[in-house]
Amino acid sequence: MLADLMQDEVLRAFSTYALIVILKMMMLAPLTAYYRLTRGAFANEEDVAFKSAEEKKKLLRTDRNVERVRRCHLNDLENVVPFVLVGLFYTLSGPELSSALLHFRIFAGARVFHTISYIGALPQPCRALSFFLGLLVTFSMAYNVLSEVLVI
Repeated sequence: MLADLMQDEVLRAFSTYALIVILKMMMLAPLTAYYRLTRGAFANEEDVAFKSAEEKKKLLRTDRNVERVRRCHLNDLENVVPFVLVGLFYTLSGPELSSALLHFRIFAGARVFHTISYIGALPQPCRALSFFLGLLVTFSMAYNVLSEVLVI
């Protein structure tokens, strides 16, 4: 049954780009852990349970690099999840392949660039532009879905 669904070119394209941004988002969790370990900045008591009281005081702290990756991850959660949900409705509304590819590619590119600009601390408006571009794509897909299926 899934094989039959995947014959649709728009659904295949959506699946590809949705998986790209989901996997990119998922990679931020191990990156956060890497930064926590290399910076010695832990958030929870149990993470440093086997350390001395003095070491715990040093390790239970925030680090600006850890927080930067965490905020990037949170921003992805706030944007990738709506893209996947709206994108699924958009895909099911029967858009032209060229229009769908444009939406999916722009969103994926914007989110990859957003991550690079966030973690790399590139100067603004790099991050803001990539954020708003991705958001605009999601709103555009939502508008297309609503204009196709809205019953008043």
